[in-house]
Amino acid sequence: MKIVFLDQKTIGDDIDLSGFDKLGEVTKYNFTTPEEAPERVKDADVLIINKVPINEQTIGTAKNLKLVCVTATGTNNLDKDYLDSHQIAWRNVAGYSTETVTQHTFAMLFYLLEKLRYYDDYIKNGNYINDTSFTHFAEHFSEINGKTWGIIGLGAIGRRVAQIAQVFGANVIYYSASGRPAQDGYTQVDFDTLLTTSDIISVHAPLNEYTENLIDKQAFEKMKNSCIFLNLGRGPIVVEQDLYQALVDDQIAAAGLDVLCQEPMSETNPLIRVQDSSRLLITPHIAWASVEARTRLMQIILNQVKEYFNLI
Repeated sequence: MKIVFLDQKTIGDDIDLSGFDKLGEVTKYNFTTPEEAPERVKDADVLIINKVPINEQTIGTAKNLKLVCVTATGTNNLDKDYLDSHQIAWRNVAGYSTETVTQHTFAMLFYLLEKLRYYDDYIKNGNYINDTSFTHFAEHFSEINGKTWGIIGLGAIGRRVAQIAQVFGANVIYYSASGRPAQDGYTQVDFDTLLTTSDIISVHAPLNEYTENLIDKQAFEKMKNSCIFLNLGRGPIVVEQDLYQALVDDQIAAAGLDVLCQEPMSETNPLIRVQDSSRLLITPHIAWASVEARTRLMQIILNQVKEYFNLI
């Protein structure tokens, strides 16, 4: 069996992949462009990929290919019709990153809610040395307790965020863009109600026809001026130009993003012009990537390969 990793660097060099070596010949490429893929996949039985497009142009040369494993939940990069027509199986992974994405959601919220950048700078700039008071709280912050937290996308991650938000005393409401039936234990509301009543809004939805460009100019205009907006779903759910304008016009208090429309970030992205970290926090798509989550991910992938070839 020949196993080919097309973008192994997206997994990280710190994760043990030795289990795959026991299954056959393993070839690892740090990254692969669509132009490089045909030559690299031609002898593969199994492809392990993250962001590489999988279609006739990239894998048409792979005459032995039997299985494509995606080291992610999203499969927008797979041409499933092509795979099905050539009897090539595919697998993705769900549920491996629930805890780490939830953790990152709260990390971003606390950074923005409690004005941590301001207070860290206040200390490091020497302003607290020999200050007149033992305390300094010029930048006011609030408690989560009693606030309304609106969640867009109440899947596994959204539910976990909701559970912890309730522990902090938040009133949790949610909106389902796809119109799924209400889930027990949480209050489902329409989109406008979520936008107009939430003090905190976090997005944990997949990208699909219901969510693409969902958070646009009209949505930001309906949010409270004090609202903190967080996107840990997919970048294109948010119209980035409209978010930029909402921050400039003080339509919302702050935003935290772990995902962008184009990744890595484009130099033309308007959000790069917002240099005030107390208003906008962007992390480079890391919410999923704790050591534990990446370890779980690759163990699941390894088991998927074993199960497909009846090696378990």
